[in-house]
Amino acid sequence: MQSVYLCMLNDLSNKELEALKIIRNFLVHQGNIPSVRELMTGMSYKSPRSAAVLLKSLEEKQILRKKVDGSYQLVDFEISQDLGSRAQTVKIPLLGNVACGIPIFADENIEAEVSISIEMIKSGYKYFLLRAKGDSMDEAGINDGDLLLIRQQQDAHNGDRVLALIDEEATVKEYIRSGGMVILKPKSTNKIHQPIILTKDFKIQGIVERVISIKP
Repeated sequence: MQSVYLCMLNDLSNKELEALKIIRNFLVHQGNIPSVRELMTGMSYKSPRSAAVLLKSLEEKQILRKKVDGSYQLVDFEISQDLGSRAQTVKIPLLGNVACGIPIFADENIEAEVSISIEMIKSGYKYFLLRAKGDSMDEAGINDGDLLLIRQQQDAHNGDRVLALIDEEATVKEYIRSGGMVILKPKSTNKIHQPIILTKDFKIQGIVERVISIKP
């Protein structure tokens, strides 16, 4: 079944398509949707009003959705490697940077809804996407800027790459249980990163199911 989102693209003008391309690139590589002035610069406009009109138009055509805080959310975009196929997809929320004290699954953290091929996920589980930051897991194939497809669950086995919440801050590490302790181990070429040794007061949010590398 072809994505409804792809059908909606046929209704966009050339300028709206150009703006959407800038918005997608900004979101993937910088972690947020461009501001009015950033879109103005990207479109080579001289006035922010022209960019604001484009954003409003994309909202009216249900490509963008305005959140409670006034910022925009991209409703859907494809990252399936074979967009020409008719593979079925499912929408997965892409979560932004998580501020201390804010639940990781809060609506305000959702940057976009990403269409993922159903072949990439397992039925019966909930999934979300996070953007990797830093180099603490580069030896495990997770590099800065990669998207992590995470299967939501609260338990793990030794060797799993887990998303853990420690003092309201999220981190991705290798999970190792030894006796009454849990070790969250980095796998990095940068030796500044050291294991985190815990007994309690942390939560597993999910397991990294797949790493999706998106190059500029």
